[in-house]
Amino acid sequence: MIDLELREPAHLVSRKARVYWTVRALPGWLLIGAIEVFGLWGGDAPAGVVAGLVAPTAVIALVHLIVMPQWRYRVHRWEVTDGAVYTQSGWFTQERRIAPISRVQTVDTQRGPFEQVFGLSNVTVTTASARGPIKIHALDVAVADHTVGWLTERAQLSGGDGT
Repeated sequence: MIDLELREPAHLVSRKARVYWTVRALPGWLLIGAIEVFGLWGGDAPAGVVAGLVAPTAVIALVHLIVMPQWRYRVHRWEVTDGAVYTQSGWFTQERRIAPISRVQTVDTQRGPFEQVFGLSNVTVTTASARGPIKIHALDVAVADHTVGWLTERAQLSGGDGT
């Protein structure tokens, strides 16, 4: 019997994740800023009112775009051992999960358009858990591909039926 312990996984995600998370958050802030600026100017609001509303939004956006990626990078971790898959994710609300290798049913990769631009991939480990799959986000493509192959091999060797 392998001893499974809820602990901080050993590996950080790709360093490129910080830039990726920043770029993914930027369009939302640009849209909010554009709505504020055009909505206020279109309504003939005085320049002082426009600046008084847009400036705090710009400061909050800047803080978010600087702090969030760094914070998430420090929190998001993963590890695969002979006995289990460990993940830790989030930034305000953080979650740690463990899936025993014997419970693994499928292992998949996913790469959206932004992930492809940054050379990143996500790994999804589906288990027999009602809690849903375990996801490892923002891995380098080569690391993700290796992890999927390794996990698939280990799941087959475990002799379990995934349930």
